[in-house]
Amino acid sequence: MTVIVWFSQDEHRHEWRFYLSYFILLLLLQSTTPNPLALDYPCKPPYHSHYPFCNTSLSIPARATILTSLLTLSEKISLLSDNASSVPTLGIPRYEWWSESLHGLATNGPGVTFNGVVNSATSFPQVIVSAASFNRTLWSLIAAAVAVEARAMYNVGQAGLTFWAPNINIFRDPRWGRGQETPGEDPMVASAYGVEFVKGLQGGAGMIGNEVVLGEKSLLGDGGDDDDARLMVSACCKHFTAYDLDMWHQFSRYNFNAVVSKQDLEDTYQPPFRGCIQKGKASCLMCSYNAVNGVPACADADLLGLARYKWGFKGYITSDCDAVATVFEYQKYAKSEEDAVADVLKAGVDINCGTYMLRHTESAIEQGKVKEEDIDRALFNLFSVQMRLGLFDGDPSRGPFGKLGPQDVCTPQHLTLALEAARQGIVLLKNDKKFLPLDQNNDASLAVIGPMAVSDKLGGGYSGIPCSSKSLYDGLGEFSKRISYAPGCHNVSCNSDDGFAEALETAKKADFVVIFAGLDMAQETEDHDRVSLILPGRQMDLVSTIAAASKSPVILVLTGGGPLDVSFAERNQQIGSILWVGYPGEAGGKALAEIIFGVVNPAGRLPVTWYPESFTNVPMTDMSMRADPSRGYPGRTYRFYTGSRVYGFGHGLSYSDYSYKFLSAPSKLSLSKTIKHNSRKSLLSQLMKADYEVDYVRVDELQSCSSLSFSVHISVTNLGELDGSHVVLLFSRGPKVFEGSPEAQLVGFSRVHTTSYESTETSVLVDLCEHLSFADEQGKKILPLGNRILSLGDVEHTFSIEMY
Repeated sequence: MTVIVWFSQDEHRHEWRFYLSYFILLLLLQSTTPNPLALDYPCKPPYHSHYPFCNTSLSIPARATILTSLLTLSEKISLLSDNASSVPTLGIPRYEWWSESLHGLATNGPGVTFNGVVNSATSFPQVIVSAASFNRTLWSLIAAAVAVEARAMYNVGQAGLTFWAPNINIFRDPRWGRGQETPGEDPMVASAYGVEFVKGLQGGAGMIGNEVVLGEKSLLGDGGDDDDARLMVSACCKHFTAYDLDMWHQFSRYNFNAVVSKQDLEDTYQPPFRGCIQKGKASCLMCSYNAVNGVPACADADLLGLARYKWGFKGYITSDCDAVATVFEYQKYAKSEEDAVADVLKAGVDINCGTYMLRHTESAIEQGKVKEEDIDRALFNLFSVQMRLGLFDGDPSRGPFGKLGPQDVCTPQHLTLALEAARQGIVLLKNDKKFLPLDQNNDASLAVIGPMAVSDKLGGGYSGIPCSSKSLYDGLGEFSKRISYAPGCHNVSCNSDDGFAEALETAKKADFVVIFAGLDMAQETEDHDRVSLILPGRQMDLVSTIAAASKSPVILVLTGGGPLDVSFAERNQQIGSILWVGYPGEAGGKALAEIIFGVVNPAGRLPVTWYPESFTNVPMTDMSMRADPSRGYPGRTYRFYTGSRVYGFGHGLSYSDYSYKFLSAPSKLSLSKTIKHNSRKSLLSQLMKADYEVDYVRVDELQSCSSLSFSVHISVTNLGELDGSHVVLLFSRGPKVFEGSPEAQLVGFSRVHTTSYESTETSVLVDLCEHLSFADEQGKKILPLGNRILSLGDVEHTFSIEMY
């Protein structure tokens, strides 16, 4: 770079300092901007490519073992942090493990920076919104698009390759500030989302330029077994486990002890993680801050051993950030810093997000609390993942993703996908007298009320810098030429009615009014849970006041990830329609406008129960899922909750009505051929007793559970004038074998496209052992015998599960 500065010594001497300062600033900016040509990497020729761990013909376990053996103890310790140090003697550069990509490349972790040739990335809807689509293909495509942008940013030095997503904790309590980051309250949906997201992120199926690339085989080869299976980027399932409280009253995630029964652990909290590992093949697992039944999750050898040895986890385990420190500093589980390090290493943690291990591992070794073999095991797991990512294969520009770059970020294909995700996730909660859609050809005036309408921060937690910053108001403006705006409240907290008068006058002049209410990140976020489910501040007053004065019924649009008690709006006849947009991402404004004006037929379904405000009497610290009438406990989630609802799990309207028909489903399923030999003798013995009736079998007594899976074929008829997609939710209800049996259980879902006044066929695969079982009080999965009901809306099919 050459800078020529002209100035007169006599008249412009003061400018010299300005230009010199400007010149120095340019040099500094140039030196800190990532240069794709200067991307550092291990095994770089000519000096560092000869090491055996660079030999790609060897297996990855062999290479990881060799590399570990070449390190000194101090070098090993320096690699136990997310900000892993360089090893100059072996030509290994520093590496930042912590990058975030919950719904697009995010700024939360230090591994991602937008200070370079890439200054933005596609911002997809927050996870809770994407989950409302109930579309597995969409989830996979979003993750694959994120993987492409991640690799592209890595290639220019602006991202790592290890991303700590997805968040698959159960949205157990509606007040949780991070519930927005999750796929919702149902374990089967959360598991399905985790599997699709992990496969998409690690396999990288998606769009590269104008080409569709599908899966690992086309880019990474067959992959072989899990030890050698190559990765586009690494996905991390978090937070293991029973983490769903951040900061509620005096309770903090850093010292909270989640007391969880074996029953709830087995059939609610653990299934998403089991699926993420066994079906998704996640290469990272993050342990959570909280303790589980008295043991900090990151220090629980039984918990982490369950994942690695019983579920077959192949990858590295990271602590949540500073979660090693909390074992001693907050939870007082360990007696010293060295004990905390020893506890987590021996439990199976491989890396500490933070510096605690860097500072205390050496003294832990000196005190005999940690052995070098413990560190070697951790490094083996870390290096194995890095090698699966190709980080030790030499020049990354010559690898399968070496041509990805800035041109592959914020592509038209990814922006279209973000728009489609928002369309599919928005939920129509109320539509009295088919008030929506509005006629887009009618030159009616539109008033927009509410501070969230003009915010361009539409991503929610763990967002990056979007490709395009447009508000929800901007989206409506594309359809309405005569549009006006008044905030009504100064901010979403709405602690004053100072702006009500202006909003009232604006609304009175308009033919139609759209009111934005709900939540933003000031009400719900990491380290901040809610204490109420009603609209913040005076929002309810604003909505009611505007609705009463408007010429026609108003449209209420709700933002935020957490459930809200909007019973007042559901009852108010002057509120014609209610839509939930959550945090819809950068294309949310256009998607919302398309739904309001009938370009898109809404089909989203709520992935969580919306409870009344009275639910806040239930302590957030009570982890029990099952209802307990003896203590007035109503239970949690649609599976066990026995109280009233504002909106139920799966609620979502459309501009079309739909009818269902079961085309084929079994009437009887016999278990006789799948019961293990030893169990068959025991069950026969019991059946021979006249006074004994077998009403269930344990799932572990069955062999070849996959042979018991069956398909339910369904016909869906669109009874409306508009084409559109539709979400089919198949539920099951069974006999009450034990107290605590689920009220209902989702056993399958499918999203189909339908044509006006025509029928569409689809099928749902039901896994008998997985979808129709639940845990007993000992945490053992049981399968009830007898009649069960499959339901699609109001249509039911009865079948029986029998021994013979």
